[in-house]
Amino acid sequence: MLNITPINAFTDNYIWLLYDDATRQAFVVDPGDAEPVIETLRTLQLDLIGILVTHHHFDHVGGVQTLCDRFTPVVYGPMNPSIDGVTARVSASDTVDVLGMGFTVLEVPGHTLDHIAYFHDGTTPIVFCGDTLFAGGCGRLFEGNPPMMLQSLQSLAALPSATRVYCAHEYTLANLAFAKAVEPQNEPLLDRIAAAQATRTRGEPTVPSNIALELATNPFLRCDNLQLQASLQAQGKFDGDSTLEAFTTVRAWKDNF
Repeated sequence: MLNITPINAFTDNYIWLLYDDATRQAFVVDPGDAEPVIETLRTLQLDLIGILVTHHHFDHVGGVQTLCDRFTPVVYGPMNPSIDGVTARVSASDTVDVLGMGFTVLEVPGHTLDHIAYFHDGTTPIVFCGDTLFAGGCGRLFEGNPPMMLQSLQSLAALPSATRVYCAHEYTLANLAFAKAVEPQNEPLLDRIAAAQATRTRGEPTVPSNIALELATNPFLRCDNLQLQASLQAQGKFDGDSTLEAFTTVRAWKDNF
């Protein structure tokens, strides 16, 4: 049986751990810090055989080399030679084997130009999306531009609605507070805020999310929605009529929220 569980790192990062109960073999996703990974592997008596990297930011790759020196895993990562430790560079439509499960590589630039995601289309679909799509939000545009990021988010939004979204940060409450500013009358969003607050009060992660929930409540996936556009217009934020114009408006607003 494949288990997926978060390892906490820094102040709000999640390093995703995948492991097989029978073989005790494991993969991790975006290990920005090696120490909590090593400690978790020791506690659970797991052997690290692989790493998935989504992009080059230090809080996602800072622990890769240490883990490579200790465990010699295969390391899948984007076509960016600046990322040390990657042993297999992958691009769109490539397939990688993760503990017997096939994951397809999706190119999702915008947050960074090299950003990729890993999608498993199984009975329970799974996507590891790094910092492109967050629970209730999306990543800042450090290297890309709005059209690029919108296209990446639309490609993730087109995944099966049941797809479990494993993002890399616990930003959910802050993202949902902004989403409420954008769409204060969105009832599914208000329900989600209450549920997320209760989850965090219990000290539990708010992720994974799923695509259906994101489509109903995440403003960055709803920029084609007439209700959202009308809300922006009513608040004097927007006078356009296109999805891209709405997305650009929402992203700029979030940057200064």
